[in-house]
Amino acid sequence: MKVVIIGGVAGGASAAARLRRLDEHAEIVILERSGYVSYANCGLPYYVGGTIGSRDDLTLQSPESFRSRFNVDVRVLNEAVSVDTVSKTVRVRRLVDGTEYTEGYDKLLLSPGARALVPDIGGTDDPRVVTLRTVEDALSIREAIVAGGVREAVVAGAGYIGLEMAENLVDMGISVTLVQRPRQVMPNLDPEMAAELQNHIRSKGVRLMLGSELRDIVPGERLEVVVGDGVRLRTDMVVLALGVVPDTSLAEDAGLEMGVKGTIAVNDRMETSAPDVFAVGDAVQVTNSVTGVPSHIALAGPANRQGRIAADNICGGDSRYRGSQGSSVIKVFDMTVGITGINQKVAQSAGIPHDCIHLYSASHATYYPGARNMSIKVLFSPDDGRILGSQIVGFEGVDKRTDVLATAIAAGMTADDLEDLDLSYAPPYSSAKDPVNMAGFVIGNLRAGLVRQFQWDELDSRVADPDVTVLDLRTDREYATAHLDGVVHIPLDDLRDRMGELDRSKPLYVMCHSGLRSYIGCRILRQNGFECYNLSGGFRLYRSVMEDRRPDSPGDYPCGAGRC
Repeated sequence: MKVVIIGGVAGGASAAARLRRLDEHAEIVILERSGYVSYANCGLPYYVGGTIGSRDDLTLQSPESFRSRFNVDVRVLNEAVSVDTVSKTVRVRRLVDGTEYTEGYDKLLLSPGARALVPDIGGTDDPRVVTLRTVEDALSIREAIVAGGVREAVVAGAGYIGLEMAENLVDMGISVTLVQRPRQVMPNLDPEMAAELQNHIRSKGVRLMLGSELRDIVPGERLEVVVGDGVRLRTDMVVLALGVVPDTSLAEDAGLEMGVKGTIAVNDRMETSAPDVFAVGDAVQVTNSVTGVPSHIALAGPANRQGRIAADNICGGDSRYRGSQGSSVIKVFDMTVGITGINQKVAQSAGIPHDCIHLYSASHATYYPGARNMSIKVLFSPDDGRILGSQIVGFEGVDKRTDVLATAIAAGMTADDLEDLDLSYAPPYSSAKDPVNMAGFVIGNLRAGLVRQFQWDELDSRVADPDVTVLDLRTDREYATAHLDGVVHIPLDDLRDRMGELDRSKPLYVMCHSGLRSYIGCRILRQNGFECYNLSGGFRLYRSVMEDRRPDSPGDYPCGAGRC
């Protein structure tokens, strides 16, 4: 059996290694148009910034190591230019000299990946306007920075690559302006969760221009970047990090069935519409495992798994890809953001009934030094409590909780299951009631009717409503530091003695710093005949959105700490 693989990196390289482990006698050929076949794509920004010091550390396998260990014929700088699925041949161009040849196959695996999105504006062909997708890109950017002359940079796009590049450029002593068309960074976060990250990014000296679209780049002695609101930015380098599009022209020209957003349509065995042709990685359509909707989710983990599944099936197995739920984690300076499952925007567009909770939990026991808080948002089904998605913004411990919640979503677990999870505990690592357990408890309280809640974006309207009372249960010190006019202030510990000051004919909308004390207050009030609602996430979440307050500022602490 002869297998030709078009494209290396995550999907193609992992498929080649798996194929060899399954079939020692197969002829395996990898065609890779770049000069590197298997490299740490996700590590490229950190090479630019110098955290990864050697280019050799980016390379996972070389053509020579693939040959010696796996007996795979790797041909770098060889570009597949056409595929004939009838004759089962690939037309290949040698990029070193432009000559072409034909390669036959028994099985074909497409792993072309995705290409950086370049806007249709002027100036993008200037060498100081760069994208970061390949090792060659990273080497070129790093060389330009080390050579000097790059004092200021504009990064267009605030997704994963844009944020990582902003951080690494700042680490190189470069002044960075981050331009983003949506009015938030990381559009796969819900707005209130993005706000906390934005505050942190600003605190590191990055200029954020949200809601600004790149309109033009004017070359000159320095580059001039024109954004949608007419602002002109003079800079030494522009990094285009506007996202990626599937690189599927080869498949489309070959007559393969296409999927959403220009992807290659595949079934759960990673088979395309053509016999003996498989496809994996950033170029393929997948099923969102939470919504069941066809999607394009370009991440390294799914690409690696898809390569393994395709290899199994090429060798006569019956492996199935169950879909992607978009689990990801990103370091942004010293902050960490973890995401899995769906957010509210996706749930709303897919018509999925959902509710959400906000927690503010320490990464480990607060009496052990070094605990820092995580903002946690969990989406769940109000019908059965099934977990649909989570977003966590914080510092240490974010990745651990994201992975636990990712597992819970994949397993179809409910809030009741989260309550019962037997998670490891020691003071340096967690709390006796882990934040994941706490998420289960909070959802359980809602579903059991022990408390009702309202969200941060409803607070202003409640304060303005004369038919309700907004009750602030924070301490006198907290209230003096910041508060909303028109609310009633009674510290929680005084509530039982001062309930007579409250109008029983009006619903109470209750808040504290993070939602814990206001929950306790709601339990007291409900058992004394009041109708009340708890502010999910507390006043600190409201302030982080409305006033751009930093989540790690000295006044930001969890409810239950000594100053509450």
